[in-house]
Amino acid sequence: MSRVGAVLLLVVLAFLWFSTTTIISGNIVHVCVSSRKLNNPNCLSAGTQTPDFEIPIIPLIQNTSISHLSYLDSKQEVDDPVGHVGEVKEYAVRVVEEQIQLHRSWASNARQANCSGGGIYVYELPSKFNKDLMGQCADMVPWLHLCKYLINEALGEPIPELGEGWYKTHQYSLEPIFHSRVLKHPCRVHDENEANLFYVPYYGGLDVLRWHFKNVSDEVKDSLALDLVKWLEPQKSWARNSGKDHVFVLGKISWDFRRDPNSSWGTKFLELDRFQNPIKLLIERHPWHVNDISIPHPTHFHPHSDHDIVALQLKLIRSDRKTLVSFAGAARPGAPENIRSKLIEQCNSVDTQKCRVLDCSSGGCDQPKTVIDLFMESEFCLQPPGDSPTRKSVFDSIISGCIPVLFDPFTAYYQYPWHLPEDRGKYSVFIDQEEVRDMKVNVIERLVKVTLRERENMRRYIVYELLPGDAKGNDVDLSIYKGKVLLIVNVASQCGLTNSNYTELSKLYEKYKDQGLEILAFPCNQFGGQEPGDNEQIMQFACTRFKAEFPIFDKVGSSIVDVNGQNAAPLYKFLKSSKGGFLGDSIKWNFSKFLVDKEGNVVDRFAPTTSPLSIEKKIKKLLGIS
Repeated sequence: MSRVGAVLLLVVLAFLWFSTTTIISGNIVHVCVSSRKLNNPNCLSAGTQTPDFEIPIIPLIQNTSISHLSYLDSKQEVDDPVGHVGEVKEYAVRVVEEQIQLHRSWASNARQANCSGGGIYVYELPSKFNKDLMGQCADMVPWLHLCKYLINEALGEPIPELGEGWYKTHQYSLEPIFHSRVLKHPCRVHDENEANLFYVPYYGGLDVLRWHFKNVSDEVKDSLALDLVKWLEPQKSWARNSGKDHVFVLGKISWDFRRDPNSSWGTKFLELDRFQNPIKLLIERHPWHVNDISIPHPTHFHPHSDHDIVALQLKLIRSDRKTLVSFAGAARPGAPENIRSKLIEQCNSVDTQKCRVLDCSSGGCDQPKTVIDLFMESEFCLQPPGDSPTRKSVFDSIISGCIPVLFDPFTAYYQYPWHLPEDRGKYSVFIDQEEVRDMKVNVIERLVKVTLRERENMRRYIVYELLPGDAKGNDVDLSIYKGKVLLIVNVASQCGLTNSNYTELSKLYEKYKDQGLEILAFPCNQFGGQEPGDNEQIMQFACTRFKAEFPIFDKVGSSIVDVNGQNAAPLYKFLKSSKGGFLGDSIKWNFSKFLVDKEGNVVDRFAPTTSPLSIEKKIKKLLGIS
């Protein structure tokens, strides 16, 4: 069959929260690390609503060979160009960049949909392919008791010291986390004839890990993968499309499943002919296999409510960044080409206000709280490659509001087209590792030159665009703000009232945010078309020009929050019904204001022309400030 399924429902780039939630559509399964709201239909997580999906029907890429990409009809070789230089290196970069663009093209901007396009079927494999592997957790890693990391549906033990939603999640927990969540997915079907996507819950990463530190033959290492071939081949759904509509989720890097003939490391699972057609989601992709898709490592933050998300955002924006630069990791003395030692030397040559090192070689990084605390106190987090280009630490830094500094494009830019924006300057700093290796650049001195405005812009993008979002304006639940005094405002960027209102709102928030005030801003385009921009433009305007730190809620699809009319957001229907205005309930213009007490009662309503600072006395009274 030449056409099946569809290619994805977008993992929306804004608000990465790296709790490895699941989006399923077409012939791709997305590990959703982004959502404007925890209970947004785009993500299956611990949210409060049932996700809903549309799976559009479009052609499926049939050939996994890189030679079918547009410019690869030339006579140049497409073998791995390891050790080659010059033209081959340039050619290799073009190959990878085209694959990344291809992966980006598989994304849809749809954010609310249903499962009408088809469903996902989850194979019930014999337990030896998954559950029994988890049962071997006690002796997989000689120095680590992995079992404690596999509790709570593989999220691990809670970390209450960091707040709600934080867990000791291990980097190898991706497979059981994904499996657990996909089993609860509303697009899951129990009849394979109703499916256009098939998930094979084989814990290949744990299969590799259990043999890493044992002296066993290659035959033993490959035995379970070969058994999986034997199990899948008789399945009608597998034979129907030769596995092209099947997906594997693997919690280790691609190289661990592509054993080199001259090495005993890993298995040959992904080198088997039968497994070339399916999509493979891994924490690090192979650059020459278009059906390898990178997805982020699981991080320690798995929010259970919108409140968890909002609390983290506020914490990150207000965090006292005592240190300019930090690095959590260890040197690689046996790998002279690795730049870690040079970075550590540069860092140790300055005071701790400029740079701090957390040495992981002596167990300093064993406790997640230690790493997260360091990152939350740092402006920049250095992310040099380790044993392979990718690092879990990249995502730990993002959920900590720390700007990642990357030295190899394969660490992130060539890995995560579904989760990170194409414009890398929005959220990161890049310094070529060759310059560091050749001592042509001092990284600390380079980062000192990044202006405060540039840092703030990147951090705000991370916190409000890559981290989990506040909410969609049309279904805000005020209960998550219980105990806070709220000033709710419909805002616009091109109104005659914009400058004075944004300026005074920022002053109010800065003065009373630590005493219980929250200002909730909702972009609205209903009055004179004065909020025409997209989410990024709105955030850039408010945060750069007015240094707004209060939550600015999201534009949904192509429309912004309606405050009047049939499509008015439920929140605004509630506000207007609670406090009518002069000459009727309707909102009259931009920057109308509602004041809500700590119990969620709407206590006052103010006209657009009312100055925010003129409301200060009433705010102080509700806050209990004399």
